Amino acid sequence: MDISENIDFEQLNTKAVCDDIQEVKSSNDVTTSRKQEAEIEVSVNTTVSKGVDGSCKRNVDTLENEEIPAYKRQMWHKLWQPVEIPPNLSKRQRKKYVRKVLWETTWKPLRRAKEKEKLKQKKLEARLNNTTLGPSRKMLKLSTMASSSCKLRIALDFSFDDLMSEKDMGKCLKQLSHCYCINRRAENPLQLYVTNFCGKSKEEMARSTGYQNWDVYFHEENHTTVFEKKDLVYLTSDSENILSKLDDTKVYIIGAFVDHNKHKGRTLSVANEQEITHAQLPIREFLEMNTRKVLTIDHVFEILLHVSEGITWKEALLKVIPQRKGAVEKST
Repeated sequence: MDISENIDFEQLNTKAVCDDIQEVKSSNDVTTSRKQEAEIEVSVNTTVSKGVDGSCKRNVDTLENEEIPAYKRQMWHKLWQPVEIPPNLSKRQRKKYVRKVLWETTWKPLRRAKEKEKLKQKKLEARLNNTTLGPSRKMLKLSTMASSSCKLRIALDFSFDDLMSEKDMGKCLKQLSHCYCINRRAENPLQLYVTNFCGKSKEEMARSTGYQNWDVYFHEENHTTVFEKKDLVYLTSDSENILSKLDDTKVYIIGAFVDHNKHKGRTLSVANEQEITHAQLPIREFLEMNTRKVLTIDHVFEILLHVSEGITWKEALLKVIPQRKGAVEKST
């Protein structure tokens, strides 16, 4: 089924792609840094239908003659490929499906290729300036949880799948990926566990090949089964208890939950139902904030990592909490 027969492309901004390509072609100097930054930065919602005029298609066919990276030419050509849409989908579902397919087949690879180009340029600049880009791939392979001197255990509780929308589930898994990246680059990584990893979260994660090779302990069982209940401490901003120091004999649980405060107090309820000790980070002890003291999964994880490295709570909180939250040091 051709997407042009089912999708209203007026809302998908097809003209944006044509205009951007025309702009690149008409430029006299496409190699300048300004043009490189401006080249075809269109949204994921943008696609092209069969109704695009012939002149625009001819521009795409002649892109090989321009001084444009090959990976971008390949991505642009894919925009004109028809997408097979499953039957019995509503109009909104068809649009959503097309955007998802275009993201997986076009925009996501384009972003990855762009990141590789930037990394290549950074490596060249670092070599010329005799600087380093951080830990090498060889060092990262040696820096594993098993070889780490830090034995502090952190568990991400993925038991909230049914309370999250598909969009929020994607955000939650992205934060899990960020936790893994942060931990991999630490000199002494934390012992990272993922519990209740089944259902929708696991199915969605399976689409991203390679996570099985991560240096993470994945468990389908609940944390009360994986660990002894007396060692568990559930971190929740709704708790009245303040976490003053980290204990290597404890397992600190972070609720893998993105809900935009729609289910306030949910993690505290889980802790009470399971008869688990609970606590909150000492944010109010050191900082004053204009917004809610609820942090994302990866922010909580990064704060715990910094504290395990010897940084004080105040320094770790100020370092990690985004400026948009208006966190300032508490006056004495």
